[in-house]
Amino acid sequence: MTIAWYGHLRHQNIPLWKAILVSWLIAFVEYCLMIPGNRIGYQSGLSAFQLKMIQEVLTLVVFGFFAVFYLQEPFHWKYLVSFAFLLGSVYFMFWK
Repeated sequence: MTIAWYGHLRHQNIPLWKAILVSWLIAFVEYCLMIPGNRIGYQSGLSAFQLKMIQEVLTLVVFGFFAVFYLQEPFHWKYLVSFAFLLGSVYFMFWK
């Protein structure tokens, strides 16, 4: 979803309606992969909360690389600290 939601920010000269159309096409493909993945994970014993937490962590990791390398935004140390706290919460969620 990162490319669908944020990829157009680098291409401000494209009309908004085209950016929306391309974003929806990209999102459709991603949803076609995410829905079966969630169903398989849920049937394998993961809870909906655990699936969502996995999704959010993966989204933030992908977005971090995307923002730095594609959008060429600076990466601050406070982002890394925030991500470490998020990983701690993921560990806590899966802790038995």
